[in-house]
Amino acid sequence: MNKKREIIILTIMCFVLSIAIAVQFRTVHYNGTTIGSSQSESNLKAQVLKMKEKYEDEYKLLEELTKELENVRQNVAGRNGELKELEDKIKKDNLLLGNTNVKGQGVTITLNDGKPDLNLFLEDKDVLIHDFNVLLVVNELRNAGAEAISINDERVVNKTAISCDGNVIVVNGEKIGTPIIVSAIGSSARLTALDRPGGTLENIFRISGKIAELKKSNNVEIPKYTGVYSYKYAKTIE
Repeated sequence: MNKKREIIILTIMCFVLSIAIAVQFRTVHYNGTTIGSSQSESNLKAQVLKMKEKYEDEYKLLEELTKELENVRQNVAGRNGELKELEDKIKKDNLLLGNTNVKGQGVTITLNDGKPDLNLFLEDKDVLIHDFNVLLVVNELRNAGAEAISINDERVVNKTAISCDGNVIVVNGEKIGTPIIVSAIGSSARLTALDRPGGTLENIFRISGKIAELKKSNNVEIPKYTGVYSYKYAKTIE
């Protein structure tokens, strides 16, 4: 706000000086045309020289104020550039930390409990989706280059914990039930590799009676992380 006020004041001063210079020139011209015959030529020359000197002083001051005004403008422009760089850095950091909603191409993987199969001697515990199953999918997506991941709309960040509480899976401290939908943004071609023949979804899930379906999309939406970052042991180095 102070910089803007300085620019306005300097601009007004430059404008006033310009008007004053123009008035002085008109005065000299008027005096030169109306001076009486009784006034000596030497006095007229002295007056002109005095006015010229005054004009030169005022013009010099005007140049100095113009330069100062330009310096202020450049300083303000430079600070605006610094603010823009800072804003861009904050946006990039928030993106990396998962503190912003994102969307893009990617995949959604739906995981669901299966049904026991007596022929395969599968029990209830064998066909249930467990925390380590979800963690496996998340790690596979990360290895495939996923830039953002969510589990039932819970954003996965570097401190996300995936665990079991009885028969319920807990993500970021929130309990989630089946079906479990894992969304990921990244190269669709690489992320869909999880569903290739002999891949993770077939070998780990379907072969044991669990249900796993992968769908590719150009408009996967992942919400921001709503938790709080806190560090108990890590401290910055001064």
